[in-house]
Amino acid sequence: MRTRVGIVGAGPAGLFLAHLLHRAGIESVIVESRSRADVEGTVRAGVLEDWVVHLMNDLGLGGRMMREGHFHDGISLQWNGERHHIDIRTLTEGKRVCVYPQHEVLKDLIAGRLNNGGEIVFGVTGTAIHGVETDTPSITFRHHGASESLSCDYVVGADGFHGPGRQAIPRTCRVEYEKIYPFGWLGILARAPLSWHELIYANQSGGFALLSTRSTEVQRMYLQCDPADDIARWSDARIWDTLHARLDTGDGWVLHEGEIFQKGIIPLRSFVCEPMRHGRLFIAGDAAHIVPPTGAKGLNLAVADMLVLARALEAKFRRNDDAGLDGYSRTCLRRIWKAERFSWYMTTMLHRNDAETGFERAIHFADLDLVRTSDSAARLLAENYVGLPFDT
Repeated sequence: MRTRVGIVGAGPAGLFLAHLLHRAGIESVIVESRSRADVEGTVRAGVLEDWVVHLMNDLGLGGRMMREGHFHDGISLQWNGERHHIDIRTLTEGKRVCVYPQHEVLKDLIAGRLNNGGEIVFGVTGTAIHGVETDTPSITFRHHGASESLSCDYVVGADGFHGPGRQAIPRTCRVEYEKIYPFGWLGILARAPLSWHELIYANQSGGFALLSTRSTEVQRMYLQCDPADDIARWSDARIWDTLHARLDTGDGWVLHEGEIFQKGIIPLRSFVCEPMRHGRLFIAGDAAHIVPPTGAKGLNLAVADMLVLARALEAKFRRNDDAGLDGYSRTCLRRIWKAERFSWYMTTMLHRNDAETGFERAIHFADLDLVRTSDSAARLLAENYVGLPFDT
């Protein structure tokens, strides 16, 4: 097999890159360890930044998103039993975010790629990346019991934290930064009507809670917990009691309950790998960086990586211009570190950390109050939340 760009991973990063390259007339092949059903069936929440919504539409992939996504003009922050609206649309001159689950995005991307005649090889095993320091890199794997080799001009590792992409960069050539947070999120899906018209981020009564949505009939909610806790200890009644304690306002607002049909606990961490290029290998998405979900940046950062890389590859193939490829890691990391900062800020401000002093907790509540009382502070939060402009 032969292609211009070999992509490992059919997540948001790999699929967006394939579409962007197709638009530029550059062929690519994606190899993915999971089946199509597994990729599309892994339920994950998603908040799309304003520019990602426009990109989906520009690629001709946004029809279902525009029909089924929930467009929000702002978010609500809550503490001390009081709820405060952040008017993102006004603060950012008309920009909004779209609540549209990541697995739904993947369904749209996969269907669109296959409809365009693109090749995605699902269900591969033993994937390995070779020769990235040469002019003839390749990807080897097994598919339906047969050994396969994909020769490429360039290889992209968009294969998540545990994939072979980052591991193909020698350990001596990369620096990794990591922060493990002392709390996790217990997430649920519940069959219940909408309780509020936008996302609520709350810090009260023992910790964090997030009220989000999936549809008019299904709601997504999270609450702070011990990441090592046993999900079996969280009965439905305990979950609802905790959500009420952290979301109730005492002014007559009602949190609608319903059947919980999915629940699980995820740890929170921040991670960055530098650089994101080694020879003819480029890494992107979770292979290169992870953010806690509080800032809603994970998918958006992955797409940003691929927009930068697609432009650089187009310049290389059309004009033999290497500048974009040479600057890929530097350009992406400027945006990544800003998103890491924002995600850290939102996470530390909104969670209770028992290792912190009373002074530090008071600072976090002062940060929240600053957003309430200062247009500049509110605008800074809004600009980060809806997606910073590209400086390339």
